[in-house]
Amino acid sequence: MAGSFAATVSDFCREVEGAAEATLQLAAQMVYNQVRTTYNEAGGRLPIDNGDLRRSIVADASSMPEIKQGQTEFSDQSASSLQILGSMELGTVSFIGVTAAYGPRMEYGFVGTDSLGRVYNQAGFGFIAAEEQAWPQTVVKAEAQVQSRYQGGSQTA
Repeated sequence: MAGSFAATVSDFCREVEGAAEATLQLAAQMVYNQVRTTYNEAGGRLPIDNGDLRRSIVADASSMPEIKQGQTEFSDQSASSLQILGSMELGTVSFIGVTAAYGPRMEYGFVGTDSLGRVYNQAGFGFIAAEEQAWPQTVVKAEAQVQSRYQGGSQTA
């Protein structure tokens, strides 16, 4: 990702116990939610047809989610994905990925003939790449929210 977490957080996160971890967890959840935001919603880039691509976006604590070849329908895994991201500890890594087989084409685009003989000249939507690039700004936003919780008297980040 663009910019490390440790380099982005302020003295607040370094000085207040639990603030850095709460900021990491919130920032990861914000990235997940933004990746799943469709292009017809404010700030979104994800294309939407029947919702399967959106539902195929999942988080995993151990490895990049794998493409599920042949699977055409996906159930919503957002609750478990947000729980995974909300349980992250400092120094750990979690992964957000698309499991629908056509997900990479939607992200990166595709020019050429596919295995079924269909010809494409499709630009990618960059819904994941955009959030990778925005990571430092997302951390700053998450930290501001966590800081306001602490200053507001609620130390439950």
